Amino acid sequence: MPTVSELFGGSPSLLLGTYTPRLDEKGRLILPAKFRSQLAPGLVMTRGQERCLFLLPMDEFRRMYEQIRQAPVTSKQARDYLRVFLSGASDEVPDKQGRVSIPGPLREYAGLDRDVAVIGAGTRVEIWDAQAWSTYLAEQESGYADTAEEVLPNLRF
Repeated sequence: MPTVSELFGGSPSLLLGTYTPRLDEKGRLILPAKFRSQLAPGLVMTRGQERCLFLLPMDEFRRMYEQIRQAPVTSKQARDYLRVFLSGASDEVPDKQGRVSIPGPLREYAGLDRDVAVIGAGTRVEIWDAQAWSTYLAEQESGYADTAEEVLPNLRF
């Protein structure tokens, strides 16, 4: 069976799956092994939507930044988004054990204590408080089938 990378023309593997590590007493996260190769060269950690954190490989962060930067500086909404997105950002390089430190303000933003959910979301990793993720997922699963037609009108299962 072909890998995801092979199916997508040799592009980097998509970040997939859900993992439930714990933060250590210093606020460090051991990255799931499946994510380490893509994040090992460095990543940017920043605020995400729904009170989670985004971990973005450097290339993906640069791509997102360039897209945001294209918005007109005259747009208050674009300026506000860029400020929030970048002001909490922290560039990190995982240590030899695959750990990254999550800065206090980002832990506070996402309500992270010990139990977390780390999910692959395609081109990024999201870190959620485990209970917040469980609640979010339960709320979203009920409408998942109903939204498929709106989000992907031509997708066939």
